[in-house]
Amino acid sequence: MRRHFRLGLIKILGPTTAALLLLFGIYQWLQGHAWSAAAGAALAGLAALATSLALRRGDGRMDPLLTLSWLLGSALASHALHRAAVPWLYLVMMSNFFVVARGVGLACNATLIVIMLVTPGTLLGTEHTFSLIVVSLLITGLGYVLSLRLEGDRVQLEQLASHDALTGLPNRRMLERSLSQRVADTRRKSRRHGLVVIDIDHFKEVNDLYGHAAGDRTLAELAALLRFQVRAPDEVFRFGGEEFVVVTRLQSRNELAAFAKRLHQVTREALRGPGGRISVSLGAAMLCDEQHWQDWFSRADAALYQAKNGGRDTYVIAEDLAHE
Repeated sequence: MRRHFRLGLIKILGPTTAALLLLFGIYQWLQGHAWSAAAGAALAGLAALATSLALRRGDGRMDPLLTLSWLLGSALASHALHRAAVPWLYLVMMSNFFVVARGVGLACNATLIVIMLVTPGTLLGTEHTFSLIVVSLLITGLGYVLSLRLEGDRVQLEQLASHDALTGLPNRRMLERSLSQRVADTRRKSRRHGLVVIDIDHFKEVNDLYGHAAGDRTLAELAALLRFQVRAPDEVFRFGGEEFVVVTRLQSRNELAAFAKRLHQVTREALRGPGGRISVSLGAAMLCDEQHWQDWFSRADAALYQAKNGGRDTYVIAEDLAHE
């Protein structure tokens, strides 16, 4: 989400910066200032290059390059336009915090203040210098606070988008991402992965007999049990409804069977509801030669249905499709 936010800003600020610098270069050329015109055109090209590379790569690694074009453009504008460039520099000061890290933004703004103070013709006198410094500091502080607030809101939104509100576990969206990464892992032949799908038996009856609040407590308790049993780099997710998924790193189907057995025993002993013990069924599969995570998940899901059809309160491990 943070990457997409910055890319969105680059889509707006990058072309705008390139266009303004190009117009500045044209203006300087019409005024007969060849070197300023050439510098403006070069910086416009730099801004366009930063924008193009960022959008092509789909990340924000070109943000500093865009900010560099702003700093150099600000220095050029200050030299050519003198105090007429000050309002543009204020705009750059505010924008810095939304493109680069806050620490870098502070350093950039400090550099811009120095540029304004040392460039001849920018300052009119003591009162103007004082006003320029105060306004610059106010803009820097406001930009810093706003970027900090936006960062906090982004983290909250990312948490809401990626985690289940009831259990606090990563949701299906995060599960799909994790499975895709493991399927794409080039070391998966030597570092294998297992997948366990867990379903609460007769969960509908819990809701029907004791209410949805009791069902929610059951889901939260199972999530807590699984979270306690799983250690990094293994992960536990809420897939949806009464289904949970554990993704684990291990080397063989026998290890996966032992892991599934342990999860089954722990939940069998600890999971309780208003009507007494609540059982779960588990289906598991090793990642073999699948090229898509959906195929891997389907094998574990099929094993779960075997456990359900076999009387529930048990676990089934899918046969490997390849090496063992």
